[in-house]
Amino acid sequence: MDISPDWTVYAQWGAFRLNATIVNTWLVMALLVFLSWLATRRLSSEVPASGWQNALEAVVSLVSGEIRQVTGREPWPFVPFLCTIFLFVAASNLLSVVPWFRPPTGSLSTTAALALCVFGAVPVWGVSRIGFRPYVMNYFRPSPLMLPFNVMGEFSRTLALAVRLFGNVMSGNMIAAILLLIAPLVFPVLLQLLGLLTGLVQAYIFFILAAVYAASGMEVQENSLNR
Repeated sequence: MDISPDWTVYAQWGAFRLNATIVNTWLVMALLVFLSWLATRRLSSEVPASGWQNALEAVVSLVSGEIRQVTGREPWPFVPFLCTIFLFVAASNLLSVVPWFRPPTGSLSTTAALALCVFGAVPVWGVSRIGFRPYVMNYFRPSPLMLPFNVMGEFSRTLALAVRLFGNVMSGNMIAAILLLIAPLVFPVLLQLLGLLTGLVQAYIFFILAAVYAASGMEVQENSLNR
């Protein structure tokens, strides 16, 4: 049993390996692009709108509402990035019910890449709000001696975000595989329903944590501006 989709290699050219992580990541991206095209090809402000448009508006409204609640500010600067992450993680996890599909979120390389995107987005939002120098000075507060600890805190937070999603998805897949080996005629339907639920929960947790990190960064920046 392969723990990670990285271990499922379809082809190899020298040092480059075409594994299940790469293939399934592109499949998820292609699916999201196609669904986005369906939802936006006939945008209308009239009622009733198309079913695809209503579904997309419901997701955007849900995400924007959660961001507003977590950050306490206007959500629209954060919606495109955080909504994209939520949809990618949710789609990857939900497709795990397909027998041959290995969710790319079960690979540490994928979750690390997502966490690094969050790691890079938070300072971009901060710099765009108060400028480069004031943002960098936050790492020297309350004392210049805190610089290494503040930097380590940023990296440890990113590592925790990546490992949390990877560990939950990987452990869920392992438990499902073990139960299917024990009782293949009893558990499949229940496991698929459980997989749908846990997949959405993990996408929501990753999205909320990213929003919390953005909110904490904004709070530090506002405190520095008020001094």
